[in-house]
Amino acid sequence: MLNLTQLKVLEAVARHGSVTEAAKELHYSQPSVSHHLGRLETATGAKLLQRVGRGIRLTPEGELLAQRATEILGRVNAASVELAAHVGLRAGRVRLAGFQTVLSTLVPRAATELSRTHPGIELNLVDAHPAEGLKMLRAGHVDIALIFRHADTPLEEEGVRLIHLLDDPLHLVGDRPRPRLEDHRDSAWVGGCERCRAATVAACERAGFVPRIAYSCDDTVVAQSLVAAGLGVAILNGLALRAHRAPGIHTTQLPGNARRIYAATYGNPPDPPATTALIEILTSLA
Repeated sequence: MLNLTQLKVLEAVARHGSVTEAAKELHYSQPSVSHHLGRLETATGAKLLQRVGRGIRLTPEGELLAQRATEILGRVNAASVELAAHVGLRAGRVRLAGFQTVLSTLVPRAATELSRTHPGIELNLVDAHPAEGLKMLRAGHVDIALIFRHADTPLEEEGVRLIHLLDDPLHLVGDRPRPRLEDHRDSAWVGGCERCRAATVAACERAGFVPRIAYSCDDTVVAQSLVAAGLGVAILNGLALRAHRAPGIHTTQLPGNARRIYAATYGNPPDPPATTALIEILTSLA
């Protein structure tokens, strides 16, 4: 029979790659950690660890169980928070993962309103790309993940419920007024990483050309500075321009190009009261 203590020990050993470091984190003795691991191997009938020189590493079976342990412990923690929240909104905690442009625009306003209306609720924030935010949500490390989807991105996420908050239009950004994408067929472009430049590439391809990405940068402040210096043009979303607008740039909204921003929660409804309260605030402010 598996128990949470054994899973907690395995998860810590997997994360640190060391029995010594896991023991320090858990405030256990090293023999106690080894004892729990031995009991876990007996309970599962699987070899979970193997020695490599002076260290250890997880077997494939150990890695599989450690991954599941992370998810289980995260969900148990979330359940504890949810149960505490049912006592009422006088106390509780809500954990939110969001990407940079919502964390610098929408979320601070929502945090202020949450503090005003429910001063007993603790809000924890994590800066995470939507893909990482969803992983944290599934593992129970956060209660809400703010994510975005472009028109050509599927919405289906198993076990994830999406609440639409707003549509965020895309803008062509240059150092002088040239409002058509076609005018920049031969221009240098400032684009994000391979994952983040998809919207730029898709918009340009719809205009009949493939952009020449001369500068790769995920920081929208730096991207605007490069554009203002005349080093290239870029496509940025409206929230990024609301958070920061560099002097010397010209922007044109691109019709038919917008990303949809959602608040994602995991599992069956209803959400914990603190989570519901924050989502209601986000929706009203969006």
